[in-house]
Amino acid sequence: MKRSRWSFDADEGKDSKNNKSERQKDVGGETKKTAEVGSDICNGGSQVVALEHPLVTGCRSVEAFDKISHIDEGTYGIVWKAKERKTGKIVALKQVKFDDGVSKKVGFPMAALREINVLLDLAHANIVRVSEMVMGGNASKIFMVMEYMECDLKQAVGDLTEVMTQGEVKGVLQQLCSAVSYMHSKFYFHRDLKTSNILVHKSGKVSICDFGLARKFDKPLRADYTQMVITLWYRPPELLLGETTYGPEVDMWSLGCIFAELLTLKVTFEGQGELDQLDKIFQLLGAPTEESWPGFTELPHAKTLSFKGHTKSRLREEIPSNSFSGKTYLNSTGFDLLANMLSCDPTKRITAKQALDHNWFVEAPVGTAVKWNFGTRGQGQ
Repeated sequence: MKRSRWSFDADEGKDSKNNKSERQKDVGGETKKTAEVGSDICNGGSQVVALEHPLVTGCRSVEAFDKISHIDEGTYGIVWKAKERKTGKIVALKQVKFDDGVSKKVGFPMAALREINVLLDLAHANIVRVSEMVMGGNASKIFMVMEYMECDLKQAVGDLTEVMTQGEVKGVLQQLCSAVSYMHSKFYFHRDLKTSNILVHKSGKVSICDFGLARKFDKPLRADYTQMVITLWYRPPELLLGETTYGPEVDMWSLGCIFAELLTLKVTFEGQGELDQLDKIFQLLGAPTEESWPGFTELPHAKTLSFKGHTKSRLREEIPSNSFSGKTYLNSTGFDLLANMLSCDPTKRITAKQALDHNWFVEAPVGTAVKWNFGTRGQGQ
């Protein structure tokens, strides 16, 4: 029997250590082995989704694509660079990952099905696009066909040898604000925005990806979300303090962290654990009080912690208003946007729509495309 070009042992590979994240934890009942659907797949349900789900029924075979190389492997899928045989178009194929012994005979992994549904419901230039689903030789070989992007923002920023210009930072952030504003207008929040979940094209375009933790949010906000979402360095203080009633404002904190990272080319709050993460945040922004953040002292973990030594914000010291040495700087208008994204009080945090309409994006210099100096993902022949 002829061996399929997609029957590589790596298809069933284990998560790489570098791509494992805290979202694997089964906290608050949100991380499950199989997908359950009710009226809204993104909010869970009670019925297991069988592999004969309409999303994959009648799909093309993955044999319509030639595998070029392995790109990446994360918690919920394995990504390949591939070429469509008929058109020669380069695409990324994300193979849905099934847990060993679970779901292959029962149904989709919940996170994978959630991501598929979210991406099929969203259509924005700066959100990675899924064009179709394709099937492999058996029921556990299911792939999302996605647009191919050269690398992620984490790698692209890491490869820079000098700071970005104000126009370049503005160009990237404006695209992200546009995507997040659109996503929130559709009542989705991402819950894991970070530089490694933003893909970069050589043209300067950026696209948000990895929607495995995305949810529909309600108005008024639900009070039963887990706080164990969002990679630690991009997690807002209210979640670190145990808040479970939250909404799209958590994405804006993460976006503020990314904004600062674009300016400094380093992670803004690089904590080694939740307590250290809070300490890093309050060292830079100043510890909150009941006056600056009403209700702060009522959060589950607030009463057991003390950050009295951190009395004032040092954010302006970290990102000055001008520079004569080539160091990152940000004018007063841009700093206002950053400070409002990084508001410890989530009720005072700027919304994505407000951020997109901020004066900083209107004033000179205009946003420009970055001339990235990155290696291409999956450079196989």
